[in-house]
Amino acid sequence: MKKVVVGLSGGVDSSVTAYLLKAQGYEVIGLFMKNWHDDSVTISNECPWLEDSNDALIVAEKLGIPFQTVDLSEQYKEKIVDYMFHEYEMGRTPNPDVLCNREIKFDVFMKIALDLGADYVATGHYCQKTIQTLDSGEEVYNLEAGVDSNKDQSYFLCQLSQEQLSKTLFPIGSLLKPEVREIAAKAGLITAGKKDSQGLCFIGKVRLPDFLQQQLKPKKGVIIEIPSSFSEYHKAPPEFKDQEAALEYASKKITYKVTDGKQVGEHQGAHYFTNGQRKGLNVGGTKEPLFVIATDVNENVIYTGQGKSHPGLYRNTLFVTASEVHWVRPDLKLDPGENMQVMARIRYRQALEKATLFATDQGIYVRFESAQSAITAGQFVAWYVGTTLLGSGVIG
Repeated sequence: MKKVVVGLSGGVDSSVTAYLLKAQGYEVIGLFMKNWHDDSVTISNECPWLEDSNDALIVAEKLGIPFQTVDLSEQYKEKIVDYMFHEYEMGRTPNPDVLCNREIKFDVFMKIALDLGADYVATGHYCQKTIQTLDSGEEVYNLEAGVDSNKDQSYFLCQLSQEQLSKTLFPIGSLLKPEVREIAAKAGLITAGKKDSQGLCFIGKVRLPDFLQQQLKPKKGVIIEIPSSFSEYHKAPPEFKDQEAALEYASKKITYKVTDGKQVGEHQGAHYFTNGQRKGLNVGGTKEPLFVIATDVNENVIYTGQGKSHPGLYRNTLFVTASEVHWVRPDLKLDPGENMQVMARIRYRQALEKATLFATDQGIYVRFESAQSAITAGQFVAWYVGTTLLGSGVIG
């Protein structure tokens, strides 16, 4: 009998994952990850992980499977939280959920599970794994989108490797969320009606600005509004000798100066803000809402534009340096000079958009057919062919 360790989070998705695997004849062990108890950074007056841990224990008892808690808070602080603070300090916006899966769930946690003698680790992600045999006879693993397009979480797993996929099961990837809740209700699982968690990955209920302010000190600066008539937006691109030079030009962010616009307010720290952000600016009196179009953490200035259609929000090309490019399917990796038609997204729940990858010695350019709003350094771009996620990278 194959042994599977399920990451029981205390939610309905992981509960049904454990239930289905047991029904399929696997020997199932439930493991709850405790990832936070650092009192120097207060998350919330509540204690969400304790409630979640209790729910996970009740589910394990109901299913008649062994259950234990593993404390990964030290690794989580080092690999996720400290990294997040550093990235925000540098004016970049990391994605903790993608990092959490790469660094914690499918690395530290997976090693613990395999040390327990597990053949597989299973999670409640809405995605699927398929096995494909290449012409060479080699077997490769595909990471596929979940059937439920509203819940597809393949983007969060865009940094997984073939080795990690080989040891992973996603039992609910072929189900819709209402079906998962129905299975839980019929099985009498306490989590059947439990709301999905909205907090940072494995931390719980937390407002990100409050979280950041505990480590990144407030620093008063100015908010500048850049008019949509700004000359840089309306300049014709220069003539280029080759495609790579044209792509490099298109991927460059506009650098603003305070004199390019007018001061409309003050802020408490440019490192608290990210491209496309509207909340927290606290500037009134404009015809349309202001959106962040750029931040300068060195000069501590936030640049904004009026309205969702402000040209400063949009670019159609981004760049991923070679060291940040990751192929889930390494056999399909592009060599310098090659290109590939793909569908891509730059954030979770964004609809997939047509794009072309262009590989160079320095990295990969991703050129979208349509200009994208709020392309943000530090976030992940993921690219697909059909429903298969082929690779990803950190936006530069």
